[in-house]
Amino acid sequence: MSPLIQRTITFVKDQLQGAEAGHDWFHIERVWKLSKKIAQSENCNLEVVELSALLHDIADSKFHDGDENLALKISRDFLENQNVSPEIIEQTLFIIKNISFKNRGEVRGDLPIELKIVQDADRLDAIGAIGIARTFNFGGFKNNLMYHPEIPPKLNMSKEEYKKNQGTTINHFYEKLLLLKDLMNTRKGKDLAEERHQFMLGFLEEFYKEWNVE
Repeated sequence: MSPLIQRTITFVKDQLQGAEAGHDWFHIERVWKLSKKIAQSENCNLEVVELSALLHDIADSKFHDGDENLALKISRDFLENQNVSPEIIEQTLFIIKNISFKNRGEVRGDLPIELKIVQDADRLDAIGAIGIARTFNFGGFKNNLMYHPEIPPKLNMSKEEYKKNQGTTINHFYEKLLLLKDLMNTRKGKDLAEERHQFMLGFLEEFYKEWNVE
């Protein structure tokens, strides 16, 4: 591990002390490890991949009044203080800015492979058993209903609608989680997503059976 990556890990751990459990250091660590795993099958700049994975949720806008620029400022200040080259900084900030599911309609043209890798890793951590746990943790954090049979999912929401949505936790599966499998960029990401997707479908089937006392 390079000294820069080690210093970045230390910085991120310090910044995310007390963070909501679905967006804490352990989430970052999983995304970092998944990114490195996917990167093994791709021709990419591994330093950009690792830096972006480690910094991608340094100030998630959900917890900062919707401010999408704070993470970019914190990351730029940190990377400049580490004497990282301007080119690496700009590539890393581009990934941080465009990784989010809600921003998927804003990126034009062919995406850099480094963004595809980190985006896949972040999306993988949003599905499967970990994804289910994170979704219910965040729903509890927001005091959202787990499920309401008379509240349907809101599909095809705009970015602003998605940010303001206060739907149920189960609806979030249909509004985001079940869509992620088909949004994977890399072959490795697609392969890893398939099993996690099937796990979520099995969970939902069991959830409805127990909800309806079948």
